[in-house]
Amino acid sequence: MRIIESCAECLYDKQKHLTDNEEYLKEIKNLIDNRGEDDTSPYLVYLFGQVHEKFFGKRASYKDVKKKYNDLVLSLEDEIRRKIEESENPLETALAYARVGNYIDFGAMNSVDEGTFLSLIEDVEVHDRDRKTIDSFVKQLGEAKTFLLITDNCGEIVLDKLFIEQLKKRFSHLDVNILVRGGEVLNDATMHDAEYVGMDKLGRVISNGNPVAGTVYGMLSDEAKDILDNSDVILAKGQGNYESLCKQGRHIFYSFLCKCELFTSRFEVPKLTGIFVEEV
Repeated sequence: MRIIESCAECLYDKQKHLTDNEEYLKEIKNLIDNRGEDDTSPYLVYLFGQVHEKFFGKRASYKDVKKKYNDLVLSLEDEIRRKIEESENPLETALAYARVGNYIDFGAMNSVDEGTFLSLIEDVEVHDRDRKTIDSFVKQLGEAKTFLLITDNCGEIVLDKLFIEQLKKRFSHLDVNILVRGGEVLNDATMHDAEYVGMDKLGRVISNGNPVAGTVYGMLSDEAKDILDNSDVILAKGQGNYESLCKQGRHIFYSFLCKCELFTSRFEVPKLTGIFVEEV
């Protein structure tokens, strides 16, 4: 997904909000102004991180934030699982819960509010606008042999786990793979987080080989490329994965909340609206 001018301005403003160091901001602006046609926001943010480290050292760790939200959602896990299993269609309900978890995003959001997240969790529903995509998703899962989930954030990954539970109950024949970030970046989920919440008990967890808040194909490990290239059905979570994977000729389902103007304008919906789309 190419970076339009309004998105470029937003990327710069976020860095300007962090510091008034003129030399740092000059290098950031240079990266933005000289971006390649195929560069995406997650890739530029990765480059920003390298510049930040040169000027200021490593960014503050999100370790405590990640643990906080993993623990928060784990504390809700049993109750949410009960609601999913008591619903009319547990797989669809689990998919909706996993999408709501995408709110916990310290990259796209200026601030993440625990109260807002809890209110979203209490108001989970499958929308009529999702019906065509869900029907296509379920049909293809029934015909598939392999499934790949590309994860996004901590906390959210607990709800992804509940979705995978329902997926395996309904489609027990599927070989399930789960792709996580290959290094610490914002509050995105890594191998450690997947193991911490128990995701590794439901499928093969694979590192994508890099600390980018998205899925940049050229930077993936050989194993991750192979899994991405050869999975029958792929579900990618979050705006960063959408930005870095869409319009590359791949058949992917995307699930996320619209958290910035770029996405609310693109899909013509209010902020925090859930989206489930299929790119063929």
